[in-house]
Amino acid sequence: MKQAIVTLDMEGVLTPEIWIAVAEKTGIPELRRTTRDEPDYDKLMNYRIGILDRHSIKLSHIQEVIGTLKPLPGGKEFLDELRSIVQVIILSDTFEQFAQPLMKQLNWPTLFCHRLIVENDRIAGYQLRQPNQKQKSVAALKSLNYHVVSAGDSYNDTAMLGEANVGFLIHAPEKVKKEFPQFQAVESHAELLKLIKGAL
Repeated sequence: MKQAIVTLDMEGVLTPEIWIAVAEKTGIPELRRTTRDEPDYDKLMNYRIGILDRHSIKLSHIQEVIGTLKPLPGGKEFLDELRSIVQVIILSDTFEQFAQPLMKQLNWPTLFCHRLIVENDRIAGYQLRQPNQKQKSVAALKSLNYHVVSAGDSYNDTAMLGEANVGFLIHAPEKVKKEFPQFQAVESHAELLKLIKGAL
């Protein structure tokens, strides 16, 4: 019998969208653009880095904003209950330099994400773990004979959900739900917990 494992996206599922919080704090609306709006991650990140440079926003400024964020309401409780019954890995397109304060509040779940390239506090670029790391991580887990159940909210989660044995959407925008009707969509952690339990 295969052992089950759950993979979850972080932002929009367990925590607020970091870039939206930065947009609100800095008053730069262009930074509100996320993977919910732009499927091409490389295009999105280069767009963001250009904006940060134009406005002289440094990594330390962004980390200050992240330090004020809390997990989404019910997110920690959902994750705690889920981790009591199954192993969970967070697969995120965030960066190690961003995620730590939030991971601490979530009791340090396992996180696979990317790294920023930083020069004198300036975000100069980024280093992907590898392209399509969410989908490839799920494929690797399946090759280890895990039954993988995944949940996410954005375009950049859909390859992960498609690769998983079972995939769900939570808090997803209408356009993502319409484009990917094959994934059952829910709006609450309680509903998602029930679906995941049923899929294990």
